[in-house]
Amino acid sequence: MDAQGSLLRVEYADISLLGGREENQDRVTVLVTEQAALLLVIDGMGGHAEGARAAEVTQRVVADAFRSTPLPLFDPLGFLHLTLGRAHEEVVRLGASLPLEQRPRATCAVCVVQRREAWWAHIGDSRVYHLRGGAIVSRTRDHSHVEGLLREGLITDEQAQFHPMRNFVECCLGGDPIMPDMSISRRCPLQAGDVLLLCTDGFWSGLRDAELAGELTESDRPLREVLADLGRRSILRCGNASDNTTAAALRWLGD
Repeated sequence: MDAQGSLLRVEYADISLLGGREENQDRVTVLVTEQAALLLVIDGMGGHAEGARAAEVTQRVVADAFRSTPLPLFDPLGFLHLTLGRAHEEVVRLGASLPLEQRPRATCAVCVVQRREAWWAHIGDSRVYHLRGGAIVSRTRDHSHVEGLLREGLITDEQAQFHPMRNFVECCLGGDPIMPDMSISRRCPLQAGDVLLLCTDGFWSGLRDAELAGELTESDRPLREVLADLGRRSILRCGNASDNTTAAALRWLGD
């Protein structure tokens, strides 16, 4: 969808595909006003009781906080930190009566765009990409065992893609009441044509970073078409092992 008529000039789109699973436990939200935009993707962790409910609770807490806070946000980083903390507490409450290993959990990525700038945060292996001119300006680093091996140079990107622990995350929303680690970006200036992509691991696991950057920033097609094609491609490549495949993208159109 194109929001060129508002003060915030952006194009945005989102998808959420079932993949090879019986239930879609992912959730996605894009909220765009004249003053600010919010992008949010959540992965209710498969195998845990009521993962979809964990994703829904997180979606509600974050979206409600954005809707009820004056825009543009006075303190975007504080908003992200406090809101994700509140979401974690709510997801913990969902599973308070269950054994620790059965409690609902979720990973998430969230981004706020306003005043030609972006701020984002993530927990787990849901990612944020900042793309420009066919290249990756930056991307978040997963809170995972495999990402740690990559950082230490112990495995290659190709080995990471097929590592037996590639789906093991080291922190998430819910489960243990202790507040999880969350990574929060600094202020990120935007240029016309920049794309912000948020996605769950079911989306990025079947795609190369260069592929994402090239197609989302260099194609003349609507963002929604490109995002849908990439999602279907990721599912085909992952085959029967494909996960729920969810993404939200926003293109900054400039002033």
